[in-house]
Amino acid sequence: MKIYTKKGDKGETSLAGGKKVPKNHIRVEAYGTIDELISAIGIVRACETVSYYKKLIWDIQNKLMDIAAILASDGDTAKQLPEISDEDVAALENEIDKISAELPKLSCFIIPGANLSESFVHLSRSICRRAERVIVTLTQEGHQIPAPLEAYINRLSDFLFTFARRLNKDAENMELWIPKVK
Repeated sequence: MKIYTKKGDKGETSLAGGKKVPKNHIRVEAYGTIDELISAIGIVRACETVSYYKKLIWDIQNKLMDIAAILASDGDTAKQLPEISDEDVAALENEIDKISAELPKLSCFIIPGANLSESFVHLSRSICRRAERVIVTLTQEGHQIPAPLEAYINRLSDFLFTFARRLNKDAENMELWIPKVK
């Protein structure tokens, strides 16, 4: 089987239900940004050696695959779509709370770059924030997006920020932004 179909050569693609849309359609932008996030988080999983976090990151990547499937659907698909639930959001909140309990208070901004895995987590966090902005636009344009999906992406960026701080603590290295005020 060939990987290329040539069907998208004229700037169109099909959503999961079969509807054709331009490749720059907001829905394509949304699931494409989630795809980027899955890849960036994959780099994090490849960098991190703590087995507990590898499993957690793997679970997050799988949940993001579910989100991409939901975003790629035009609502007319015959396939049953995965769901994002309030429990999924609560699971992220639980991880944030567990990690936060072990971290010192933060009083200024962090500049990514103290170590490789922390830098990739911050890159993932910034992609996650972009995905959130695209999903908000999608919702504002009248596309139906499940509320727990939006909350999950918002909480995921919070988790990634907290996780980066944890990696800094583990490495005993954090670079803080101290503004130079005259």
